[in-house]
Amino acid sequence: MTAGRNGLLDGMVSVPGGMFSMGSDRFYAEEAPVRRVRVDAFWMDVSPVTNRQFATFVAATGHRTLAEIAPDPADYPGLLPEMAHAGSLLFQQTAGPVDLTDPSQWWDFRLGADWAHPLGPDSGLEEIWDHPVVHVAYEDAAAYARWVGKRLPTEAEWEFAARGGLDGADYAWGDELAPGGAMLANTWQGAFPFANLLTDGWERTSPVGIYPPNGYGLVDMIGNVWEWTSDWYAHPKVERKTKGSCCTIANPRGARQRDSVDPAAPTTAMGRKVLKGGSHLCAPNYCQRYRPAARHPQAIDSSTSHIGFRCVVRAGAD
Repeated sequence: MTAGRNGLLDGMVSVPGGMFSMGSDRFYAEEAPVRRVRVDAFWMDVSPVTNRQFATFVAATGHRTLAEIAPDPADYPGLLPEMAHAGSLLFQQTAGPVDLTDPSQWWDFRLGADWAHPLGPDSGLEEIWDHPVVHVAYEDAAAYARWVGKRLPTEAEWEFAARGGLDGADYAWGDELAPGGAMLANTWQGAFPFANLLTDGWERTSPVGIYPPNGYGLVDMIGNVWEWTSDWYAHPKVERKTKGSCCTIANPRGARQRDSVDPAAPTTAMGRKVLKGGSHLCAPNYCQRYRPAARHPQAIDSSTSHIGFRCVVRAGAD
């Protein structure tokens, strides 16, 4: 770790940049095809932004997160009156097996849930100051990044960093989820969403840095919380040379905002960004996205109890 001008790079590590195989052909369709990508060097926060760090930002700026502001019904045609209140999505474990195609079985829109009250209005941060901040929408994460003089990573930067130099490995530490039975990230053990065996000792988020760092010295790149990236979501597209060999893509960026809109919800026309890394809710029977190649779309106007973020700075900022 190196301190840069005015301490900008404190708590960050240098990621060297280079070429790698982005994506995977072995898990989910939205990760394919594997393509050769090059990213320039950058600095990245060692861990996700914590509740303590976000509280400092809020105290200094007075920022109000999206979850603390009631939605305007004019922006959401058909919004039910009971939903026109400040709040955020909170995971609730079910009593037994449910239809895994219906996330409403385990997500509850909790009035009064926000970054400072992660389990609802009667909860607080007293015992979780060093856990990742959650219930932050995209603009909340971007506002924090601007305040500290940084930015959110691109999807390619995030994936390159998560791999820690292990190009092509399924996981950030190799090709086995739990080598020798060791839990190397905060994920869900057991049958989701009703039987959490707590093999890793954590029901929800965990303090940052309790699992081993990857090859670049970054912690919690896998599990704990999903992390926002700056890229709009779409299925990967790869340009090919005339002879059919795949080009190396330099510093790729995501889709256009209009192409990221969920086709199942066209009336809102809300763009979606790419999330990376999986969370404490990823399980073997549901959402095996505790991998560097994994990706998930998230509407920029939404926040949940399992999404956080970290920041980057271009190389040379010191």
